[in-house]
Amino acid sequence: MNKTIELLENHRSVRKFKDVALTDNQIKTIVEAAQMASTSSFIQAYTIIGITDKEKKKELAALAGGQEYVAESGHLFLFCADLYRHAQIGKIKDADVLPSIESTEKFMVGVIDASLAAQNAAIAAESMGLGICYIGGIRNNLPEVNKLIDAPDYVVPLFGLTVGVPDQETATKPRMPFEMIYHENKYEKDPAQLEDKLNKYDQGISAYYHERTKGARSDQWSEQMAKMLERKSRLYMKDYIEEKKLNRH
Repeated sequence: MNKTIELLENHRSVRKFKDVALTDNQIKTIVEAAQMASTSSFIQAYTIIGITDKEKKKELAALAGGQEYVAESGHLFLFCADLYRHAQIGKIKDADVLPSIESTEKFMVGVIDASLAAQNAAIAAESMGLGICYIGGIRNNLPEVNKLIDAPDYVVPLFGLTVGVPDQETATKPRMPFEMIYHENKYEKDPAQLEDKLNKYDQGISAYYHERTKGARSDQWSEQMAKMLERKSRLYMKDYIEEKKLNRH
């Protein structure tokens, strides 16, 4: 196994950081690594916003559901889908770009480009001995996040990435087995086979939680998913995205 594969297979989320800010060089290295990710048709439809203002970090931590480590991390990156630049290109070049920019397809391009860049950033940070954690909680209240970063139309904050010097040791969380993720030639949708695989995976997850918490919890993955998906959350999203002039057709 090479060092890159070893790094990827040892990923774990870090939610406790030492009080050490990232250096300018570390930030630049991480962002430049993110920029080298693949991008659809070279459109580069994303922007990364670094949050260095302590009060803004605290506000974002509160908006993300009271996750204190968001404010306590060495650096907080916000990844945004961004087609604002492209709208400006249309004005500069006198080109009718808005029907394309406002389409579902181009919104998906922005989301995918930002996600690919973020994973490059995460791997770069981990290769430097830093810990990371993705923060989807910023989508709890995107209008307020939008105000904090003063994002224009065609820009949507998608998620945060906390990066810093780890102050905890955590175990890797077991992922679904290979056979549940990888299908060949067609989608395997037999319910009986799926239930059997789920039962086996649930046993492994339950054992993981039991050991990690010394018996305080032993819930199953499918149980977690059922409870989570029963709760309706962020149902404002469709209207919000359309207000940002994206995903309109």
